[in-house]
Amino acid sequence: MILRQAQDEVIGSNKTTLMLSLSKHEVEQRVLELLHRVPDPEIPCVSVVDLGIVREVRAGEPSTVVITPTYSGCPATHAIQMAIRAALDGAGLADMRIETALSPPWTTDWISDEGREKLRGYGIAPPPKGANRHSLREEPAECPRCGSTRTEEISRFGSTPCKSLHRCLACSEPFDRFKCH
Repeated sequence: MILRQAQDEVIGSNKTTLMLSLSKHEVEQRVLELLHRVPDPEIPCVSVVDLGIVREVRAGEPSTVVITPTYSGCPATHAIQMAIRAALDGAGLADMRIETALSPPWTTDWISDEGREKLRGYGIAPPPKGANRHSLREEPAECPRCGSTRTEEISRFGSTPCKSLHRCLACSEPFDRFKCH
């Protein structure tokens, strides 16, 4: 897609020539643009880049996409890897590796501001930036529907292991909240 389009613009070249003609920074930026279109399989309103799952793109030998799952046992990790692989392959980057890094562990601080807004619009309360430094149980969740902080936790586990289930006491709507870690 992105790199394939650029490849088509360089007449008579192949992928290797294209990659050499772009700076490392340009390759990294194009790959990030591509991966911005890969949705999280459990929360399709937000990309794997916006969630902070894509930790790094390294252009070079070998070129690598480094990912960190939201939980080390996240059941969506394999689906995320497959979606990223399909996007890279479709862009002519079949040689790019995908590496999983578990340390340091993923943190909700890695969710982009745009990702936080997309989550809120989807009905999921994102934790505030810096929330991993203290317990979320000390701070009430903000209802993504009405904005009230008069909320309560119903269950420590929500629709996925990385979220907890809450209810708004103002509008009575249930909603998921990203667990902070």
